Amino acid sequence: MNIAFSPLLPWPVIGAIAAIAAVLAVFALWRRVRGAPLRALAFALLLLALANPVVMNEQRDALSTVVAVIVDRSQSQQNSDRTAMTDEALAELKERLAQYPRIEPRIVEAGDDPDSDTPSTRLFDALTSALADVPPSRVGGAILLTDGQVHDIPDPAAFSSFDAPVHALITGREDEFDRRIEVLNAPRFGIVGEPQELKFRVTDDGKSPGTAARVTIRLNGNEIASETATPGVETPFRFTVPRGGNNVLEFLVDPVEGEITTANNRAVHIIDGIRENLRVLLVSGEPHAGERAWRNLLKSDTAIDLVHFTILRPPEKQDGTPINELSLIAFPTRELFVDKINEFDLIIFDRYQHRGVLPILYYDNIAQYVENGGALLIAAGPEHAGDDSIAFTPLSVVLPATPTGVMNEKAFFPRLSDQGRKHPVTRGLEGALDEPPHWGRWFRTVDVAPPQGNTVMEGADGNPLLVLNRYGKGRVAMLLSDQGWLWARGFEGGGPHVSLYRRTAHWLMQEPALEEEALTARAFGRTLEITRQTIKDAPGPAIMKLPSGETRPVDLREDGPGLYKAEVRTTETGLYEIENEGLTALVHVGAVDAPEFKATISTTQTLAPLAESTKGVVHRLADDEGSLSVPPLLPVSGAVRAPDPQRLSLRMTNETVLKGIDSLPLFAGFAGVGLLLLALSATWYREGR
Repeated sequence: MNIAFSPLLPWPVIGAIAAIAAVLAVFALWRRVRGAPLRALAFALLLLALANPVVMNEQRDALSTVVAVIVDRSQSQQNSDRTAMTDEALAELKERLAQYPRIEPRIVEAGDDPDSDTPSTRLFDALTSALADVPPSRVGGAILLTDGQVHDIPDPAAFSSFDAPVHALITGREDEFDRRIEVLNAPRFGIVGEPQELKFRVTDDGKSPGTAARVTIRLNGNEIASETATPGVETPFRFTVPRGGNNVLEFLVDPVEGEITTANNRAVHIIDGIRENLRVLLVSGEPHAGERAWRNLLKSDTAIDLVHFTILRPPEKQDGTPINELSLIAFPTRELFVDKINEFDLIIFDRYQHRGVLPILYYDNIAQYVENGGALLIAAGPEHAGDDSIAFTPLSVVLPATPTGVMNEKAFFPRLSDQGRKHPVTRGLEGALDEPPHWGRWFRTVDVAPPQGNTVMEGADGNPLLVLNRYGKGRVAMLLSDQGWLWARGFEGGGPHVSLYRRTAHWLMQEPALEEEALTARAFGRTLEITRQTIKDAPGPAIMKLPSGETRPVDLREDGPGLYKAEVRTTETGLYEIENEGLTALVHVGAVDAPEFKATISTTQTLAPLAESTKGVVHRLADDEGSLSVPPLLPVSGAVRAPDPQRLSLRMTNETVLKGIDSLPLFAGFAGVGLLLLALSATWYREGR
């Protein structure tokens, strides 16, 4: 309650009247005029009436004290013991806070940030957000339910504006132990086929068992080595990059009995394989119009080193010119097909026929080269249907199609077969979806018996045109026409000869992106994209194994002929393993060195300095016997001056909110008029005596 003034006249006018009244009253008192005190009282009451005093009575309600309870739901908390402790302690806290009507609890569960590539426990970000709309005077304190592994702990000096206790209730046990592994000094890029070296280290946190660690090493899902490592000591490891693109190295350390989690027993390193220039040997049986199309394509690719020979003077051409007078280069058959054959990534026979240039034994060398992982492309012309066809040499064992001896001389539009619409070599070729295809015609093909492998393009009357096949560890392709140069020359609008030739060559050289049966996975932030390539029927659901060990089915939707995809929003950080119909793919989501897995044992040390500076306490929930104990609450009026190690002190606010105001003017109505009349009447009465 208080008194306020609402003057009827401006204050300067009232001040002037008060000055005149004061002078008159003093003069009257000095001259001892009868009734002078009464006149002074009348003047005072008149001035008070002009000032219009009002009695104000405010109606206020006490505001609640806000207490933030931040619950750690990060991955380091995701084991049965800690989850159970957290849930039990949270339930007890809710029950105790409910006993104080003036306390308003704000409970926030803080997990890993789904939009972050580097998962970490950020409880103080959650605390700031929870109290963003609360004045500091109303904050009673903060209670953190966590394992102590918090990665955004502010400096105590910088947290001085938080004028309330910060308490930490720590899950886990004091004697915890954990073994983890991490990769050190690892290259991000490596040349395919070249040796690389990195280092890894096994670390024991907490009470160490003092035993050596067995580490299993996998590369792209295949076990390549097993090492014995001493905890705390860096261990070198040498390996060879097997392929271009992403290569996933896994390091798995055997679990130890009693460790709190095995989530960090696996470390992953991704190395991008870079191919050195590919070596291609192109052998043209004779000069022809299509020879330049192959040469130009291969020469334009900066990643290819091309060796090209054209047979200009076969043995049957004897014109009597001495060898030493010829300007032609002798065909180095032994050097190419015996000594250095394994140095080539691809061998192309372009309209080549057996005319005694290559000894018959060399064809067997080429067949073994393919069987051991080499690549062979046959670009066939009319000579392939003749008696000197290389299909009748020892090379025949690797060829997927055998000629019948007939040439199909008929104009046709090359078309994709059913398999070709799904195969990555021919899928999506520009102009293929139109009927007839939006490209020029060809005019002849080599007739063959039903081929092995996959016929991805067809000629006239559905005859095979482009056949792809695997033999042993290698691959073979047969283009059963020499008319591809018509597309290169723009005949009838041309066609996608560059895409077709390049994809065929790269498929032969085992480019992972062109595998007809493949399962791949890529991570974009927290989104996992799964891609399944197949030339068979629709695959069933993929099985996704999470870093925690949980498995989930993932339905794959058709995204094009032979292409199926799925997008999954992930919540866990670590290595995901996807399996479908015997194929597996590995992908790491999030940073490989995320702080959430670098240290997982519970600790009271990290939050102790901040709790001490704010007069809070750090309390481990589980005692030596495993019993759970939550300290009682201690509401304190005013600032908390000293921590209570046995209780959770909370600063209670004195803040109130104004609900209404009752006002009473003292000189309003009959009461005010009566006082003035009484004062004036008393003055007149005194003068009349």
